[in-house]
Amino acid sequence: MKTARMLLILVLALGLTAEVANADFTFGTPTNLGPTVNSSSHEQNMSISADGLSLFFISNRPGGVGGLDIWVTTRETTDDPWGTPVNLGATINSPVGEYGVSISSDGLSLYFDTRQSGASGAVDDLWVATRATIDNDWEEPVILAMANSSADECYPSISADGLALYFSSNRGGGSGNYDLWVTTRETIYDPWGAAVNLGPRVNSSAYEVDPGISADGRMLFFASDRSGGYGNATDDIWMTRRSTTDDDWGEPVNLGPIINSSGWEDYPSVSADGSTLFFVPSLFDRWNGGDIWQAPIVPVVDFNGDGIVDSADMCIMVDYWGTDEPLCDIGPMPWGDGIVDVEDMIVLAEHLFEDINDPTLVAHWALDDIEGDIASDSANDNDGTVYGDPAWQPDGGIVDGALQFDGIDDYVSTDFVLNPTAGPFSVFAWVKGGAPGQAVLSQAGGMNWLCTDSLEGNLLTELKELGRGAAILTSQTVITDGNWHRIGLVWDGSNRALYVDDVEVAKDTQANLGGPDNGLYIGTGKAMEPGSFWSGLIDDVRIYNRAVIP
Repeated sequence: MKTARMLLILVLALGLTAEVANADFTFGTPTNLGPTVNSSSHEQNMSISADGLSLFFISNRPGGVGGLDIWVTTRETTDDPWGTPVNLGATINSPVGEYGVSISSDGLSLYFDTRQSGASGAVDDLWVATRATIDNDWEEPVILAMANSSADECYPSISADGLALYFSSNRGGGSGNYDLWVTTRETIYDPWGAAVNLGPRVNSSAYEVDPGISADGRMLFFASDRSGGYGNATDDIWMTRRSTTDDDWGEPVNLGPIINSSGWEDYPSVSADGSTLFFVPSLFDRWNGGDIWQAPIVPVVDFNGDGIVDSADMCIMVDYWGTDEPLCDIGPMPWGDGIVDVEDMIVLAEHLFEDINDPTLVAHWALDDIEGDIASDSANDNDGTVYGDPAWQPDGGIVDGALQFDGIDDYVSTDFVLNPTAGPFSVFAWVKGGAPGQAVLSQAGGMNWLCTDSLEGNLLTELKELGRGAAILTSQTVITDGNWHRIGLVWDGSNRALYVDDVEVAKDTQANLGGPDNGLYIGTGKAMEPGSFWSGLIDDVRIYNRAVIP
C-alpha cells in the first residue's frame, strides 16, 4: 500500500479535463436475495434507497392489500442481511394492485404506478406519495397528471436530483408497443412537464420497459425483447449511456450472458454507488415466478490482463491520465465519469496486488498440465483435447509449464469459445520457436487469429471483415527467432492491433470482424494445412471478451 500511496500522490499533480464517460466494467456472479426477501409468490420491480438500507419492491405474496403490493425490507448497515419485508399498507397500496416503484434519493418521495380510482381509465398511471421525514408515515398519494395519458404509464424511475422521471408507456408517438419516456422539471418544487420519448436510438419496434436510471444520470438500464438478445422473444436487460446529462443517449448494449439467459430478465435497478445491479430473472415470463437477484458491478482493474493488479497497471493509468480512455476510467462509478483522474487511481489502489478473478477472461489454457490428452481451461469449461503427441513441459514454460508442438501433427482442439463478431475481445499467448507460415491460434473453418507470415516469421492476423476489401494485418516483428515472446491480438470494436512483448507492432481500423461459431485450434491453422502446425512451445493462452491494453 505504500507504493499505491506514493503513486497516488504522484498523479495528483497531473492536469484534469472533462470527457466522455464510457469505462469498461463487467458483472460478478448474480446471487438470490434469499428466502427472507423472496417468497413462493412473485417479486418484481425493486428500488433501493440511496443509503442502501431500504429496498422497496412489488410482490403478490399473502398479507397484502391487493394482488401486487409495495413492500419494503430494511437493514441496519449495508453489511447486514435484509430484514422481514413489511407491507406499506392501505395508504399506498390498493385492491387493484401496484406494478412499479421508485424511491427518491432523499427517501421522502415514493413514485409508483397503479390503477387506483382517479386514474385515467382502466390503465396504469403514475402517482407519488410523500412524507416529512423517513420516520414519518406516507401521506395520501397524488396522481402525476401532466405525466399521464389515456394509455399505460408504468415502472417509474426517479433521477437522483429529482428532476427527471423515466417510465414506460404505450401511448402514441413512440417507436413500438411500449417505449421509454421521460418527464422533467426545473426544480423539485415545479410541476412535471410534458413527457418526451427517448427516441429511436433507445426505443425499438419491440417492448422497452422497466427503466432504471443511475445516480449520476449517465447510465439507463432497461428491459426489452428486441432482437439481439439471448432468448427467443423474451426480455433481456440492456443499457444505454451518455457523456453527460445534457447529451443524447447512445446505442443500447445487451448486458451479456452473466445477467441474461434464454429466459426472462426484467426490472433492473442500480444502487446509488453503482456497485450493485438488482433484477428479476424468470423461466416463465415477466409477471410470474420471479425472485429478486443482485449482481456486483465490477470495474475492470487488470488493465494488461496478466492476472494481477500491480505497478504495470498503475503505469498504464498514468499513461492515460487526463484522457477519456475507457479502460482506465473506472471511478467513482464502475463506468467512470469521463476523465482518468484521482477517482480512478483510488479505485485501482484499492485492488493493488490482488490476484484477479477476471469475469472477462472467457478462456485460459495455462498449459501447465503434466500429462494426458486434456488441456485444462482454468477460466471456464472450455477444456481442449490434445491430438498428436505434443510433449508436456512442466518446468519449460515462461509461466510454469508449457506444451511442446512438433510442427507435424500436434495440436489442441476446443469447442466454441467466442465469436469475433460479438464485440471487443483480446487474445494473448506466450510462444517460443516456430517457423514462417505456422499458426498459434485459429478458428476451425474460420480464420487464423495469430500466426506468422510465410517469408520471415512476422506476427500477423487473418481475422478481418468479411468482403473483398478486407485485408490481413501484418507486423514487421519476427516471433520465430527462438526466444520467448508474448503475442496478442486486440479488437476494441473499431480497431485491431497486434502486440509483441506488450508493444503494439501493427494497427488498423476494422469496423467489424467475421467468424463462425466454431471451436478453436491451438498450434495449427484453420484447416490444419501442412506447414501450419506450430513447431515450438506455447504457454498461457488467454482470451478476454474486452479490449486489453498490455
